[in-house]
Amino acid sequence: MTARPKPLFLGIDTGGTYTDAVLWSEEGGPKGKVLAKAKSLTTRHDLAVGISGAVDAVLEKSGTNPAAIKLVSMSTTLATNALVEGQGGRVALIMIGFSEADLARDGLKTALGTDPVVFCPGGHDVHGNAAKLDLSGLEAALPELGASVSGFAVCAYFATRNPAHELAARNLIRDKTGLPVTASHELSAKLGGPRRALTTLLNARLISMIDRLVAATEGFLAKRGIAAPLMVVRGDGALVSAAFARQRPIETILSGPAASLVGARHMTGLDDAMVSDIGGTTTDVAVLDSGRPRLDPEGATVGGFRTMVEAVAMRTFGLGGDSEVALEDGALDPKILLGPRRLVPLALAGMVHGEAVASELERQLRAPNPGRMDGRFAVRTGVPDRLAAGLTAPEAKLYETIGATPLALDRLLSSNAQNATLNRLVARGLVHICGFTPSDAAHVVGKQSNWDAATARLGAELFSRRRDGRGQAIAATPEILAERVLVTLTRWSAEYILETAFAEDGLDGAATVAHALVQRAVDAHPGIARFTVALDRPVIGLGASAPLHYAGLPPLVGNGCIVPEDTDVANALGAVVGQVRVSAEARVSQPKEGLFRLASGQTVRDFTDEAKAIEAAETDVRALAAQRAKDAGTDSAEIDVATEFKVSTIEGQRMFIEAHVVAVASGRPRIAV
Repeated sequence: MTARPKPLFLGIDTGGTYTDAVLWSEEGGPKGKVLAKAKSLTTRHDLAVGISGAVDAVLEKSGTNPAAIKLVSMSTTLATNALVEGQGGRVALIMIGFSEADLARDGLKTALGTDPVVFCPGGHDVHGNAAKLDLSGLEAALPELGASVSGFAVCAYFATRNPAHELAARNLIRDKTGLPVTASHELSAKLGGPRRALTTLLNARLISMIDRLVAATEGFLAKRGIAAPLMVVRGDGALVSAAFARQRPIETILSGPAASLVGARHMTGLDDAMVSDIGGTTTDVAVLDSGRPRLDPEGATVGGFRTMVEAVAMRTFGLGGDSEVALEDGALDPKILLGPRRLVPLALAGMVHGEAVASELERQLRAPNPGRMDGRFAVRTGVPDRLAAGLTAPEAKLYETIGATPLALDRLLSSNAQNATLNRLVARGLVHICGFTPSDAAHVVGKQSNWDAATARLGAELFSRRRDGRGQAIAATPEILAERVLVTLTRWSAEYILETAFAEDGLDGAATVAHALVQRAVDAHPGIARFTVALDRPVIGLGASAPLHYAGLPPLVGNGCIVPEDTDVANALGAVVGQVRVSAEARVSQPKEGLFRLASGQTVRDFTDEAKAIEAAETDVRALAAQRAKDAGTDSAEIDVATEFKVSTIEGQRMFIEAHVVAVASGRPRIAV
């Protein structure tokens, strides 16, 4: 009897610069087998173009019939990059039961920026008892808001104990505007209103971006005849269905890095390692302990914001192959600075737009003196026009001037005010800046060759003409400048890896003497007190550019660096070897003696018996977890329930305070039959 062939799995990773695809089979031993892999440029104006480029190449290389693919799984760094770069749609924040002073907590006001906020009376107390709700102010504001925002975020006081007021506001907004609404209780069961509001705000900003990604992927799969479930990697490395991810895109922050950790463990078999994943926009550093990634119990921190999203304990730095290269201001011997903003590399712009870029660079080189805007261009990202809603008059005027072909900034901008306006358009994700990056530097010295090296060299020549504090050019040749940029990137990578190690050891690397000591060690700084530092475990280097940028890493971190064979598609591979994992929570409190209040899901119930309240809580979370597991994409979930009690003892008598009940459901994703 002939054995049935193993099902084929398609992994996709949509990054800031490249979209990767990998075709994987369970055949070939415990690690399975990579049948084919490919890359294509991420096309932000139409994500399906980049996805089709990578997947079609994989199908062609492997000679696979698309119908043989039984599961498609995707990771993405788009949400992470958006938060690091301060991008996202314009949304309205609805705060119920909070005061304006609450905006000052947990970075909420900074995250909100110029987006609108509406305060409404209402909310609940710690036991779920309601204050009077008044949504008249919200209702009056909805006609104007509905025309100027892409979505809404709703957060009510103690909504985790009773979500009734959030549900009322959500229903009103959906009825009047039809726009996406995120309610805070849907994302987190933790206390801490302002941070929960921050998480909800960021989620609402990301909805349109992730929705476009999922829609583009689903549309492409349908055209190719791939009738397989589509899964998305969450920030903790677990898989969830595309529909699940569409409603909770905030949970896909650190999706790409989490997938890379799963992929790193799968490829190397190492149980203990530092994992450093360098992409076009960010470097993500995390720790593998006993074969599992460390999770951050306090919530993921991305772009300087601490969210309530459980994710891998990943430190994300704005350092990548496409990082902005800048020069330190005001120094006699200025340092090269990298990031955190991503630019479109000149080599890439030159490949796509040809003479439109090269001729402008040559014009600037003919000028007798370097200009502060040399080598920089603005180009539209190509997102739908509806995402440009709410622009001010100066923003709209500048946006109209910028088109699909890069426009040199020295021709576009005439004042500092216009430069600030341009930066706001970039922050909204409407415009890209093209400029000199480490990827260009790699092209100049022949270590990268996939884009246009001639355009990269023109950019390096322009940058090398810049002056130091003595009035001298900062580099004698473009090649010298390029090598300096690449050395800086490797050195900064070592610093970030070591700072992460210090932080995992209980030290905040950026806020203590550890930061200065790391710099001294990496620089081999001479002094009376010599300092060296070494990791207790090797580094796994991930990312297409890892072989280049991490070649000089071992002496800087005091341990080896392993770059796996398929490091360039680690994220895509990690996306297909993971599991679905979801959780559900309930709390039982005692508002007064003899009364036990259960809050689970969207319901609140009272009991007069503690044991019955706990039993009901465990039944509820088990059912909620089972339903969420099904929604997330598995039909074979195993469910574990744990209950944690808070009690006190008074004169030898046990006094119940609260019980926290958590159910975790996990299983392999369902595949097409």
